Amino acid sequence: MNPKAHEPDSLPAPDPTALAQSYALSAQIRADLAAAGGWLPFDRYMERALYTPGLGYYSGGSVKFGRRADDGSDFVTAPELSPLFAATLARPVAQALADSGTRDVIEFGAGTGKLAAGLLRALDAAQVPFDSYSIVDLSGELRARQRDTLEAEVPALAARVRWLDALPDTFEGVVIGNEVLDAMPVRLFARTGGVWHQRGVALKDDAFVFEDRPLDEANAPASAEDLALLQEIDETDAGTNDSDYVTETHGAARAFTRTVCTMLASGAAFFIDYGFPRSEYYHPQRAQGTLMCHYRHRAHGDPFVYPGLQDITAHVEFTGIAEAGVETGADLLGYTSQARFLLNAGMTDALSAIDPSDAARFLPAANAVQKLLSEAEMGELFKVIAFSRGIDGALDAFARGDRSHTL
Repeated sequence: MNPKAHEPDSLPAPDPTALAQSYALSAQIRADLAAAGGWLPFDRYMERALYTPGLGYYSGGSVKFGRRADDGSDFVTAPELSPLFAATLARPVAQALADSGTRDVIEFGAGTGKLAAGLLRALDAAQVPFDSYSIVDLSGELRARQRDTLEAEVPALAARVRWLDALPDTFEGVVIGNEVLDAMPVRLFARTGGVWHQRGVALKDDAFVFEDRPLDEANAPASAEDLALLQEIDETDAGTNDSDYVTETHGAARAFTRTVCTMLASGAAFFIDYGFPRSEYYHPQRAQGTLMCHYRHRAHGDPFVYPGLQDITAHVEFTGIAEAGVETGADLLGYTSQARFLLNAGMTDALSAIDPSDAARFLPAANAVQKLLSEAEMGELFKVIAFSRGIDGALDAFARGDRSHTL
């Protein structure tokens, strides 16, 4: 593998151990390419880059979550920004548990464990009856960080937490996925001269490159679901004048949503992520898609930089997620912006509980809340979608500003 082909000078270089891990993963992907005749659909590359056991970004040992590039992390999530995020989310979680008569929680992709610790602390303080908190995470390194966080922050409650290697057939309780759907592998499609191609990965001059192939069963097969979506794009404003267009489809995220909602026998599932409903996602002005990479708190568009050492994401197409959940018979509990959800759930009340005269505590807390709520920050780009079974009526967190009609 050409080690310099995708190592831009604008990004900090990995240490030798990390770089060796990236080269090992690249070698495996090259072997996959050779076995597949020199071309892989992009979702297969993305799956390899993120989830190859021991080498992928989410299954390897990189830091990932943090506040700054100098701590070795790549991006910050809401639970890392402020403990008030977990304290506020605990309110709709508690209401869903009470309204469904359930007592257990499962979190997917728990990061450093900050959200789990915050939720456990808040649920315990509110005397919410619950039995267990389960975490599903592929990374052994992250599981260790989660244990450390829980033992440090909620030592009396840490014994209630368990880690699952497989999903239960059925589950009664609340499911939480914060920034999980965006990390699901996506397929890329490119329309050139009015003709759709599937965008995949090949080798050129010993480096990974994009290569587009016309859609056909032998060379670049697409699912019926994807083909229907591409036709729908052509029939909307995004198909105007047969202009060139690149976008993603989210088969893995839809399948994951179906799995979770099928598993859910009673309770609710909350997914919090950045994205848009279909009418905004497949928009003429979004002609280059939403694929994005994160490395040392810098965003860029090259998924071939340091395979296994950087995050690769795409914004979530929430209409498809809603359809996938409802197809299982689950109810769509609500869909709204993160700002509206958190305001409805009482985030400003949580902030007001901090004494404003204590500037050392209040000012950082207020700045973090501003990032979580502001339209210019996370408040509008991030959305919350929830599904339920056995819950009559709406949750308070969706009482105002529900946008389910836009899906």
